Amino acid sequence: MADTLLEVEALHSSVHGPGGRHVILNGVDLAIAPGEIVGLAGGSGAGKTSLARAILRLKPVDSGSIRFEGHEITHLAGAALRRIRPRLQMVFQESLAAFNPRARVGRVIGDPLRIWHALSREQERRRILALMDRVGLSERLLGRFPHELSGGQRQRVAIARALATDPALIILDEPVSALDVAVRAQILNLLLDIREGGGTALLFIAHDLAVMAALCDRLCVMDAGRIVEAGPPGQLVAAPQSETTRLLVAAAPKMRF
Repeated sequence: MADTLLEVEALHSSVHGPGGRHVILNGVDLAIAPGEIVGLAGGSGAGKTSLARAILRLKPVDSGSIRFEGHEITHLAGAALRRIRPRLQMVFQESLAAFNPRARVGRVIGDPLRIWHALSREQERRRILALMDRVGLSERLLGRFPHELSGGQRQRVAIARALATDPALIILDEPVSALDVAVRAQILNLLLDIREGGGTALLFIAHDLAVMAALCDRLCVMDAGRIVEAGPPGQLVAAPQSETTRLLVAAAPKMRF
């Protein structure tokens, strides 16, 4: 489809473990349009992170198809896979573990620029400062190490690093679950600004429907390796059709639409 950025069809994946082969993705279908914010909800072990890793080509799949920006990427490798990396980025839950502890903020954000863009030193510095400004970080943090930042500041650095390559899609895996309520709201507002400012699509993975309903255009609920329900947040919260969605709604704070 011309208006589809990412299209996942009938994706299956499994792993060998105690007792034999275990299915972790069981026929997943998912589509994301350019600039759309899609929430992927579900309990622990539902397959959310496994799906993200499959989309990012960090995890092999048994069968099915992943198309990104009109190209089949399911089995890309080598130089062909490297060419799509800048357009498809990830922000992880554990921001401290996602950084080189010996790299200061300026280097953390600047590394993707050095890898993917041929910039002079001055151009690189201006771009780093522009990215920091975009995510609401002060220039005075350039020389700080990750452990010297707050959790919210680290997530802003992670988002700035993801934005450095001008991606079409950013996957965020539980990016606000470790943050307090006030900082969580700031990060959600930042993500909305990113979508409005550049048309970047977001796949937001979480288990908290209240957080997701505040951000997402559409929600998809996963259970046992498949998407069991999808639709606008208000519709899913008001009239959940699956038991998984009903349990998630019951566990979430009261939501208004």
